[in-house]
Amino acid sequence: MLLAIDVGNTQIKLAVFEQNTLIIKKTIPYSEWKKEVENTLIFFSEIKNIAVASVGKLQKEDFLGIKKEVAVYFCSYQSKFPYLNQYATPDTLGIDRMVLAAGAVLQFPNQNRLVIDAGTCITYDFVDANDVYHGGAISPGIRLRYQSLHNFTARLPLLNPEIPQKVIGNSTEQSIHSGIINGVSLEIDGFISGVLNKNDNFIIILTGGDSEFLAERLKNTIFANPNFLLESLNQTFQYNQQ
Repeated sequence: MLLAIDVGNTQIKLAVFEQNTLIIKKTIPYSEWKKEVENTLIFFSEIKNIAVASVGKLQKEDFLGIKKEVAVYFCSYQSKFPYLNQYATPDTLGIDRMVLAAGAVLQFPNQNRLVIDAGTCITYDFVDANDVYHGGAISPGIRLRYQSLHNFTARLPLLNPEIPQKVIGNSTEQSIHSGIINGVSLEIDGFISGVLNKNDNFIIILTGGDSEFLAERLKNTIFANPNFLLESLNQTFQYNQQ
């Protein structure tokens, strides 16, 4: 039994796996991470390993000693991955992107794969059918766009994400919703179309905290799975144990 921990920029996700079966998942704030991890290890006493992928503030040292009987596997760019990494600066590639690419290769063999993670940032990662990772793109996520409009202007309000009623907003609030949500949707569809024009035999995977929010607004056919990073972390751990 494995405890998978995804340490993001704004929150932490925990998941317990029995082989490839997801038993339980939690999303927690930074302030409660250690207590939640300790409680999870007490409740699931069969857990013998913790696998961590961190793009946030927590590092491997933070997890050592939580429970001496439990080994900690901390993913890094030096871990073993099931693809050839052709990124020009592999040591700067986010571990979340590397793990997502690994999950795409392990779950969808012999296909071209585009993984889109709609979280704090929106990341795009392309792995071809020959298991070669080429890179992708990074852009601001939905909430980051709302915050930027508020923080870098004098009068625009800070809003919570909301599906716009129409393309042409008839108020400042509706204009913000339309600009951000429709802008993100068009960006993602445009990126997908650009990749699809050059490749066939394709699987497109949408994940991240805003994946379900966006899935119905995209024109292209996608495989939406908000748990894909945690599942990929579990599979990456298993791959490194072989």
